[in-house]
Amino acid sequence: MLKSDRYCVIMAGGIGSRFWPMSTQKFPKQFQDILGTGRTMIQQTYDRISRIIPKEQIFVITNKEYVALSHQQLPEIPEDNIVGEPLMKNTAACNLYMANKIAEINPDATMVVLPADHLILKEDVFLEKVELAFDLAAKHEYLVTLGITPTRPDTGYGYIQFVEKKGSDYFKVKTFTEKPILEIAQSFLESGDFLWNAGIFIWNVKSIHHAFELYLPEMMQHFMACEYNSDREDGCIETIYPKVQKISIDNGILEKAKNVYVIPSDLGWSDLGTWTSVYENTDKDKDGNAVKLKHFLNYNSKGNIIRLKNNNKAVIIDGLENFIVVDTDKALLICLRDNDQLIKDYVLDLKSFKKGDKFM
Repeated sequence: MLKSDRYCVIMAGGIGSRFWPMSTQKFPKQFQDILGTGRTMIQQTYDRISRIIPKEQIFVITNKEYVALSHQQLPEIPEDNIVGEPLMKNTAACNLYMANKIAEINPDATMVVLPADHLILKEDVFLEKVELAFDLAAKHEYLVTLGITPTRPDTGYGYIQFVEKKGSDYFKVKTFTEKPILEIAQSFLESGDFLWNAGIFIWNVKSIHHAFELYLPEMMQHFMACEYNSDREDGCIETIYPKVQKISIDNGILEKAKNVYVIPSDLGWSDLGTWTSVYENTDKDKDGNAVKLKHFLNYNSKGNIIRLKNNNKAVIIDGLENFIVVDTDKALLICLRDNDQLIKDYVLDLKSFKKGDKFM
């Protein structure tokens, strides 16, 4: 395929409520330097893919509220390439919206869709797999995804089962399973034919349009009403979005389609979906504490992750083991690392307070 036919869409619309209180409604995690690398998550995603795709062909789709923030963090991307959704409608709608915009520019386009907030340590391997996916998706009517080689029976990820074909770099997808219970995750790992679903997709605009016509025809009808890359686009999108079904691309298309293929990929990947995943991917001191503080005294404490908005504070911990401690201007969170999946519930409970939204 021609290099000029390759496009990228970075999905950056989530709120990241499991990263509260650092991730807030006004400043979600994709716009933060979660790992202390000097670049935010969305900037790292851009840096990675811009090695093989020109900046003029990289798009960002986010919530309208974050368009200005996206421009600020990615000044390299043309202004018109950063698109704001009027409502959060999950991933099917934003994928179709961007496929339509890109198809209007280049009807032969093949696009890679990337979440804005993932960690990928093996960047060269990632780009090699994306190159393979681009070639497959350009030559065949395949919907391609990268599947991550699982390292443990994790219940926080979705799983992709594939049909093995000896000596191949890619396989036909048999099933998708959303976050399973531990026993099932264990059996998936032992079977050897399951991969983690990383939410990274590659397809030709014609192939994904055909899939929407087959499996989400009503959504396709709504989006066909708009004139893309014109003065009328925004008004039309504002009109149709309240009518559009809220559904993920996985549920709406990929679980039903017969032409989904997966490329097994060992990328040093994490979706950084929880504070524990940040702990696992952060440098630690001799006691296993993930702490980047100027003035820190530790007594008999290990396995903790501590994040402060103001790193000039003195922090002293004594007898603390396997805790998450996050201190911001508006809130202080102290909970066991094992309970990090409950942070979404804490946030919901906090919202029930009078004026609880001010802590979000």
